[in-house]
This record gives sequence, C-alpha cells and structure tokens, in this order.
Amino acid sequence: MENQGAGQTSPRRLFVYNGGFLTQSRVRRMLRGAGFRLSLGLPKSGDLVGVWGQSPTAHRGEAIAARYDCPILRIEDAFLRSLHPGRAGEPPLGLMIDETGLHFDPSRPSDLETLLKTHPLDDGALMARARAGMARMQSAHLSKYSAQDLDVPAPKPGYVLVVDQTEGDASVTASQGDRARFLEMLFVAQEENPGARIVIKTHPETQAGFRGGHYRSADATGLIEICDTPLSPWQLLEGATRVYTLSSQMGFEAIIAGHKPRVFGGPFYAGWGLSDDEEVFARRRRPLSRAQLFAAAMILYPTWFNPYSGENGLFEDALGALEATTRAWREDHKGWVASGMRLWKRRPLQKFFGAHRPVLFEDDPAKVETLTQKSGHRAMCWANKAEGDVTRVEDGFLRSRGLGAELVPPLSLVLDDAGIYYNPTKPSQLETLIQTAAKGLRPDQIERSERLIHRLTDKGLSKYNLSGDMPTLPPGHRILVPGQVEDDASILTGSPGFQSNEELLKRTRAANPDAVILWKPHPDVQAGLRKGQVNAPLTWADKVLENCDISEVLQSVDEVWTMTSLTGFEALLRKCRVVTFGAPFYAGWGLTRDLGKVPARRLQGPRPDLTALAHAVLIDYPRYFDPVTGQACPVETVVDRLANGPLPSPGVINRSLSKLQGRLASHANLWRR
Repeated sequence: MENQGAGQTSPRRLFVYNGGFLTQSRVRRMLRGAGFRLSLGLPKSGDLVGVWGQSPTAHRGEAIAARYDCPILRIEDAFLRSLHPGRAGEPPLGLMIDETGLHFDPSRPSDLETLLKTHPLDDGALMARARAGMARMQSAHLSKYSAQDLDVPAPKPGYVLVVDQTEGDASVTASQGDRARFLEMLFVAQEENPGARIVIKTHPETQAGFRGGHYRSADATGLIEICDTPLSPWQLLEGATRVYTLSSQMGFEAIIAGHKPRVFGGPFYAGWGLSDDEEVFARRRRPLSRAQLFAAAMILYPTWFNPYSGENGLFEDALGALEATTRAWREDHKGWVASGMRLWKRRPLQKFFGAHRPVLFEDDPAKVETLTQKSGHRAMCWANKAEGDVTRVEDGFLRSRGLGAELVPPLSLVLDDAGIYYNPTKPSQLETLIQTAAKGLRPDQIERSERLIHRLTDKGLSKYNLSGDMPTLPPGHRILVPGQVEDDASILTGSPGFQSNEELLKRTRAANPDAVILWKPHPDVQAGLRKGQVNAPLTWADKVLENCDISEVLQSVDEVWTMTSLTGFEALLRKCRVVTFGAPFYAGWGLTRDLGKVPARRLQGPRPDLTALAHAVLIDYPRYFDPVTGQACPVETVVDRLANGPLPSPGVINRSLSKLQGRLASHANLWRR
C-alpha cells in the first residue's frame, strides 16, 4: 500500500526462491523501500516468504512457507508497468505487494479487496488525486503497457468490444477461464446485442508473440472481427457501445472510461456496483464510485517507484515518468533523420531522440528524402535552418545551467511540425496548445501549473540559470530592458518593426522619460559570442546590469520592455508587467501590452490566464531529458536538477566538435570562392 513500510524501525526478512527477485535491481529497491529485506536460505519465525503471484516458480516458495509455517507475501506488477510487456526486459514502475492473497483471485480475500471493503475512501484530497489520475491516464493513453501508436486508426465507432486474454494467464485461471468460457462470452455478446458489430481485442502479449489468446481467426465470422493491432485501450473504449471481459485490466479501464462492463470472471473491480457481473460476490457488497475504486487500486494499494530519485514514490511520480517515456516513444519509435545540426549538438540529440531508434544525421536534402523513404524515419531540422514540410527542433524554455553558445547541452527541446514558437508569421503547435489550455484546464492541471510557477519563481530558475551578484538598483519605477541577439531568428521573424537593441532602448526611454531604465545585455552578446552590442547604453539607460541573475532582477523591477525576449515570459511568471514591441509567443493573449502587431488569430477565441499559458509553454510543449538517468522525464525532474544538480557540462568533446565544424565551414567557404 502507499507508504508501505513507513514507521518500521527495521526491515522484515523476506526469503525468496525466484532468481528474478535478486537480478532485478528496481524490484529489490522497491521491496527494500516497502520495508522488506531480501534474504536467502530458510526462514524462521517472524520471517516471510516472497513469491511472484502464481508464476511457475511460486510453488517453491509456497512449499517452504508451508514447511516452516511462514506467511506468504505475493508480489505482482502494478497496473501501470512500462512501455512494453515485462518480457521485453523493461523494469516495472510499481509493484502490488499483498500479504493476504492475490488481487485477481476471487476465491479468497486480498489486501486490495480489504481496502475496497473497509477503507473510508472519503478523503477529499484522495478523491481529487483519483479523478486527476483517471483523467491523466485517459488523456495520455496510458495502460499497463503503453507502447501504442496513436496514429494507427481504430475501428469505426459503434461496436461491441470483447476483450481476449492470454492462455494460461493466472488471472484467467483464477476466474476459471478457458476457451469454452471465452466462446460463451462471445455468444452472450451477440445475443445481447443483435445485429451489432463485435470487435475482439487481442492481448498485447499475444500481439508480441509471447503467448496465445483464446480466440482464433475462425471465430471472426459475419459481424465479428479480430483487432490485433497495438491500439490504445482508451481509443477502443471510446468507440465501444458495450464491453465484455472475463478478468482483463481493460475491464477496469472501461469503468474509468464510463462504461459498465459485462464481467464473466472475478477480477478485483467486480462486485462493487460498477460492473454487470455474471458471478455473485458474497464478500463484496459495498457500492463504490469510480474514483473510490481507482483510489484504492492505483493510489493506496501499489508500491510505486520514482525512477529519477531511485526511490519509492507516489502514484503521481510513476504516472509522470510513464507520461514522459510514452510521449518520447510515440514521437521517436519510427526514427529520425536530422539535418541542420551542428556537430557538438549531435550527441545530446542522439540521447534525446535516439533511445528507440538511432537518429541519422544528414544535411544533403536529396539524401534526407531518400533516407526517410527507405527507412520510414521522419525528418527533423534545427528550426532556423528548416525549410518546407519538416519537424522543427529548438531549445526549450528551461534549457540548462549555462549558455547554448558555450556548448552546454540542453535539458529541454521542442518538436514542432506546424511551425516554431518564435515565428509568428505562421501558426505553431504552441499556439494550438495555448488555445486549447485557454478553453479550460482540469483542476489537477491548474494545480500542477500553479505549483510549477511557484517552484520556478521560488528557486529563481530561468532559461539559462546564470548566477551573479545583484547590484544596488536606483530607486524609482524600474523598467528592465533585456538585450537580445540581433540576428536571432526570433528577432528576424518576430520583430519586423526593428531588430536593434539600441532602438529598443531609445523607444523605451522615449515612452518612459521619468522611469529608471535598467539595461541588461544578452549573455551570449556579453560573452562576445553573438551580435547585439550597444555602444554607450547609458545614453538611454540609468544602469547596465552585467553578470547578474535575471530571476533576481525580475523580482526587483516593475516592468519589462522587450522585442521578443523570453525574459518577458519569465517576467509574467513573476507577476511583472510586460510591454512588447514584437510578437513573441506570449504576446497577443491579453497578458501583455503589445505595441507591435500580433497575429489576428491570437485575438480570437478564449484568452488564457497565466496558469493556462504556463501549462502550455512549460508542460505540454517541450520534451525534457534527465541527465542523471538518461531518460525522458517530466518538467518537475528538470526543475529539481536545475535547483539541486547534478547537471551536464560542455565537456572536451563538445568543444572539439565545435572547433572541427568551424574549420570545415571555413574550408568550404574557401572552396566556394
């Protein structure tokens, strides 16, 4: 159960006789965190024997437990496990640790059944977590195994869904299931839904070739069809009119999705008034809501693991990890051909996007087209070099601790197949996400966004997170003017009126003759790496701020005047007034005073508040990468790394590759002369 083992002064000895307990380090850590110490040998009084559910090796532990009169601890994968079935070698995100039985065996009670029978399940905060968890699982299409491509078309809606399971599965055996029982279920589905299309959904392990199912191709006659494509359960449930199952987890998910499934076995979710049951469950008489069922089964019962801390955590930790890794798999599993990538960026990009298929780097457009056609890879290009129909890549808004121009690898990147966020001349995915968020966030999304804003501002985090001493500022109404890189793509596309830092200062002073103007040059410009130097800035500014923390500066000013700088967005997070001369991604939504022309499309429809804007910009749009585990991660993990470390550094390889690319470019220019 959640926080299992808390308060125990010493771990309980758990004797195991299955090598998997010893070889799977994450399983060992989860059990240790739950208050159990794995042991070998023979148990004594007070010890427990651990077995894996009703696996083929469970009899070993059962025999020892009977001989030495020790209680059995039964362990199973949790209902959110991994991308692929466990046979693919992925460790689980959670375990179900049960001292009284098995959740799928109706012949005797289990800890989960006891929770469902006796726990009050009336705490408002717990119910809110349950509703949020159900919504997030559906929204992200997460299930026990989540490697489903959402672009694969689902059957035409309006069918009756019959769920198959694998032969020999312990939950099928516990519900006395066999082929005859599954055929009976199919017959009843036809009888109760005359003239309806019936879709039989095969199990993911059947699709992967691990085990067979109970239905055969010969069963697909007339209006019956077999669906063996790896579809998201939520896609299938959305199109179904009724759901029939023996004991599949998909029956539980059907309840979450709003169905009342017809259940022919004895799974944990049957008997609580949320399903139409063939069997009668004398021990289960309590009517439950969907949120109560979910709270017990997903939040209280399992032991969850946080892969980024390496310790047991909450349900939300595992959920966030699976959201991030599933998104990365869905975007990357077909592979990428990347162009316009500097040599030093290629290694970080390979880590970011190449976990499932290696990224192929190629700058020749003809070769890119050939590679994508032959390999099925998609094409990506660094945003400022992209042309035509290609997915654009750019740094995210919580990038690193250090400058990209100094070759510090990024912790966040964005992929955009519509446009790119800094170019207002055409729509981008970010605009769509902002418009969607403006229509209304769920309560859990509002809470998450507000918590993220508070953490960023409390920890003083920004895009580059450069530190420095804060100088004494003149008193008065302070306006910060952040400098920009004058040949940056965001300036060239987003500020057509002017692209000069000097002009920015002039116009700000002209509009605010009595204000205290604070000029802060861009870090890349100040380091001599990019264009944008202003001669004699004190002609218009009262003070020049160099080598200081932008987050600390924003806490001390009243306004920010900018062309398109990300500092404007960071100022909004800190409740600072922002005036724009250009059309950055955060302009035109009613949160800034816009002196430049913003796209008319942003002025239509609902307007986002700051919480909605931040959710779209920081949670929905970027991808995040954890440099410690080398895995995709949620934004909260990157915030924690930026606040507490450790973080990547440029390294010798990056600098060497950058110099090599510079020399190659110089030689190429000489040959073209």
